[in-house]
Amino acid sequence: MYTKILVPVDGSATAAKAIAPAVAMATQFGASVVGISVSDPYPYSGLAETVPVTADAYRASTTKAAEQALQPLLDACTAASVACECVVSEDVHPWKAMLDAAAEKGCDLVVMASHGRRGVQAVLLGSETQKLLTHSKLPVLVVR
Repeated sequence: MYTKILVPVDGSATAAKAIAPAVAMATQFGASVVGISVSDPYPYSGLAETVPVTADAYRASTTKAAEQALQPLLDACTAASVACECVVSEDVHPWKAMLDAAAEKGCDLVVMASHGRRGVQAVLLGSETQKLLTHSKLPVLVVR
């Protein structure tokens, strides 16, 4: 039914809730998994007189954090003998980076967790899950 499942993770306990269902579905359908972790681009312009961290140091730090966020997914896939490819992306809109990766990698399902923010928190912080659901043409399984 599905051949490639995109699983976005950010290192949070909430995002990790999507790992087991995604790996179980991949096992059941004989699918592979594409894990993605998205970080913000370098936040300081080249016009700033001083910056607390260089662009290279910032990218090294965010790449390391993304790789650490992806490790539990990679471990779960390895334990279940499911093929897993990991993508580290940089974008101000994580939902867009997720959909771009899904298209680029040929994914036909997205399995992701929702932080379940409501009220003022949802308005102020936004919901990447909601944005992905709004813009995706792929089926999305939201784990809560």
